[in-house]
Amino acid sequence: MLVPVVAGATPAAAATAPQVSCTSGRAGLAAKLQRDITAALASRGGTVAVGLRDRVTNTTCTLRATTAYDSASVVKVTVLAALLWDARKANRPLTSREASLATAMITKSDNASTSALWSQLGLTKVKGFLAAAGMTRTVPGSGGYWGLTRINVTDEQRLLGLITARNNVLADNARAYILKLMGNVVTSQRWGTTAGAPSTVAKHVKNGWLQRSTRGWRVHSVGTFNGGGRDYTITVLTDGNSTMNYGVNTIQAVSQAIHRDLIPTAGTATRYRPTTTPAEAHVVVPWG
Repeated sequence: MLVPVVAGATPAAAATAPQVSCTSGRAGLAAKLQRDITAALASRGGTVAVGLRDRVTNTTCTLRATTAYDSASVVKVTVLAALLWDARKANRPLTSREASLATAMITKSDNASTSALWSQLGLTKVKGFLAAAGMTRTVPGSGGYWGLTRINVTDEQRLLGLITARNNVLADNARAYILKLMGNVVTSQRWGTTAGAPSTVAKHVKNGWLQRSTRGWRVHSVGTFNGGGRDYTITVLTDGNSTMNYGVNTIQAVSQAIHRDLIPTAGTATRYRPTTTPAEAHVVVPWG
């Protein structure tokens, strides 16, 4: 039985603020997650959205599920999925060029590779994939500005769900390929939703970070975690951060709480810290 839990009463000044909402098939887990995610965000500034789905315990948590954010490089997972979806429609494998670009795009967050694949696909094919995937609230960036694609927790969690379970949109070999690349991200970019993850699960992550003149830094992380009897996905999107590291720390505080609550007895993996000079700190977008 699913037990819905939402945050309790709040001061009048915060009465209209969105609250963490969780449901779970495991007794007590929804309440614990709601409480601990809320506590992790209690002293954090900016605007944060959270999504969790754990298939094993039939648990979900959401906060600002449909709030839109500039994607930064989190959209690169969508670009890869769209590329594989389109190749499947044509009944062909990726070319060696496409595979090379895809590898650099995901494992190193290479921007030039992303721009090349984004241009190759074009907005029609990107939108075609989004429709097939049911990512109805995701809006591709116009004018070649893939980093300004508008994303939200609901659609990102939907995408992670397609990557981690059999479906009619992405073939099994395509899903395995995406997970392989997300599992081979360079060490300096393994921060975010991986923080506090048990050493017993395989970790697959893609992060994004982008500074603009309004609302400061956008810093995001999406991750999937499976193995050892576990199977869950996490999305954390943030903006209004004063620095990149501030956003990273917010994401990692939430992620540590989630991992700890889902698997309280497991040892945790090394906590990676972001590079101080991210290769994509300057995604090409208008400064506004």
